[in-house]
Amino acid sequence: MKSSFTHLIVAVVLCAAALVGYGMWYAAITTTSTAVVELQNQIDAKNETASRITVARSALSEIASDEATVRSYFVSEASVVAFINDLESRGLSQGATVDVLSVSTSGTPAHPALGLTLTIRGSFDAVMRTVGTIEYAPYNISISQFSLGQGDQKDWHADFKLLVGSVSTSITTRTP
Repeated sequence: MKSSFTHLIVAVVLCAAALVGYGMWYAAITTTSTAVVELQNQIDAKNETASRITVARSALSEIASDEATVRSYFVSEASVVAFINDLESRGLSQGATVDVLSVSTSGTPAHPALGLTLTIRGSFDAVMRTVGTIEYAPYNISISQFSLGQGDQKDWHADFKLLVGSVSTSITTRTP
């Protein structure tokens, strides 16, 4: 009987040791699993942040090209000579002469503009076509004053003030 009782106690002790070992092993795996889940959440958050950064960069590159397109509708103070040459060539292509009488800065610091006073001379058709090509040129242009008159015989002249949107030359476009 003693041996059966000893076997029973040894079996209970081994069973208790196995249950304690299993509980400790289960706790260790649960702790490790929790750490793995936390690491996976951090990885997912960083991947999401990286994808948002990629989307933002592509949006910025699209915006930069759009900004360059919009900036082409404005004349900077540095490119005013090229703009005047463009106005004169528009007149020549229509058979009229364009004379720029004055150029000044106007507008507000938030919305700068260049004011130009022009005279166009030539036939009535050439003068009006030149005014049209200037008015509908791919710039931010508005005509603030306009007068049309006839000179000698078939010679006409248009005198007008032109307001052209301007941009500061200190603003530069950067692309990442």
